[in-house]
Amino acid sequence: MDKRTLGNTGDELSLIGFGGIAVRDVTPREADRYVGRAIDRGINYFDVAPSYGNAEERLGPALRPHRDRVFLACKTTQRSADGAASDLEQSLKTLETDHFDLYQCHGVPSVEDAERILAPGGALEALVAARDRGLIRHIGFSAHSEEAALLLLDAFPFASVLLPINLFCWQDGGFGPQVCEVAQAKGTGILALKSLAKRPWRDGEREMWPKCWYRPVDTVPEAMVALAFTLSLPVTAAVCPGHVELLWVACDALERLGPPPWKLPPDASLDGEPIFHAAT
Repeated sequence: MDKRTLGNTGDELSLIGFGGIAVRDVTPREADRYVGRAIDRGINYFDVAPSYGNAEERLGPALRPHRDRVFLACKTTQRSADGAASDLEQSLKTLETDHFDLYQCHGVPSVEDAERILAPGGALEALVAARDRGLIRHIGFSAHSEEAALLLLDAFPFASVLLPINLFCWQDGGFGPQVCEVAQAKGTGILALKSLAKRPWRDGEREMWPKCWYRPVDTVPEAMVALAFTLSLPVTAAVCPGHVELLWVACDALERLGPPPWKLPPDASLDGEPIFHAAT
């Protein structure tokens, strides 16, 4: 699998990232198998959080034989320095590692929340101290608010921003372009959430993919369209939804796409079988 450099960090990440929620509520043997297969397919970027149920407990032992060859990212939803430091210490123990390659303030939803992170005694204070101690290599954040993301990017030299980047949000919701433009100008790495999002759930549908908060594309042709859109932007990597089956769909789609550049036809759609043309 091809890799891209994460912003100004110098780290090379696989185009597809392993979302740690994929190992939530699976057996240790299944977690070992999923991680091993992902690494065999060229994935070196793994992302997890303590809010993903028992995902950290499963991912830590599964990654142990591969730890020196992977880029491990984790997160905290705590906004105080003490809370963030406590989350970090616990995640290091649970994931059986002595450091994180990337540690992120998780899911910033508003300007007010961003201001709490940045304030004296806020989470960022603890993360900078942890970086100085060698517990964190890079500091980033994930956001679901453009205003919050822009405030954070302006206030501190974050290594990365993780945000939803997909056809639905970008074209219909107008979410993402401004953050990507600012991040790229600053040399901040851009990581994509929800790249395989198709639309909101309809009544009775969610049981198909219960770990997803949205209706994902789940066929290789649709995933080709979705990934071609997201990865044609200045995005380092796309983190897959929470089911391992969707991870393999994404890997298969990327293989079928071949090397970039890719070209989406004007009538590209995620409803039904889309038409896709690879640039030559």
